[in-house]
Amino acid sequence: MLLAMLGMVMCAGAGAGAEHDQAEVNRQALAAARSGNMHNFKLFIEQGASPNTRNRAGDSLLMTAIKTGQRDIVTLLLERGADVNLANVAKVTPLMTAAFSGRTEMAAVLIAHKADMYAVDQLNKTAMVYAAGTGHKDIVALLLAGGIAPDTRYPNALTALMWAGAYGHLATVKTLLEHGADPALLDNRGKSAQQMADENGHLDVVIFLRELNRGKRTD
Repeated sequence: MLLAMLGMVMCAGAGAGAEHDQAEVNRQALAAARSGNMHNFKLFIEQGASPNTRNRAGDSLLMTAIKTGQRDIVTLLLERGADVNLANVAKVTPLMTAAFSGRTEMAAVLIAHKADMYAVDQLNKTAMVYAAGTGHKDIVALLLAGGIAPDTRYPNALTALMWAGAYGHLATVKTLLEHGADPALLDNRGKSAQQMADENGHLDVVIFLRELNRGKRTD
């Protein structure tokens, strides 16, 4: 009887030890993803680190590698079956992270691996909103090429053009217009992209859109 009980205790202890070891491997994998140490990262993956390991904020290994620009680690994770749409606690996805960070190549790879371009975070923002609002025109173009309509409405009836204009990203404004965005659209306050740019002091965007509206600029 005592031997049986001792065996049960030892098995329980072994299980707890295994869980601790797994957690430590996962933690080390997160550290390697942040630092870009590909050698160590491969080692921890081979030791059993889950490709979908997440930190306390819910950021996955994939998101961590995207934030720090570790392209090779991103590629390896996708090859190992990492969930391309695994969101953090704020419902931010890897594609949104790439869009916000301006990681164009990574965004393209994520889309090729079926990343959800229409996913929304807890504030109902999409990858397009992140890209337009931060002025990453190449990612905006990538999302448009992937099928996002240029005049899609986001919360408060905002469009990507309004986001780009409000933050003064002239090159992104031009990219959206080249893809058919309508500068005459209004949000739920009755404001246009030009008016939003004006409110925020982005004179170059204001002048460009004003001349466009007057028919003086077609480039």
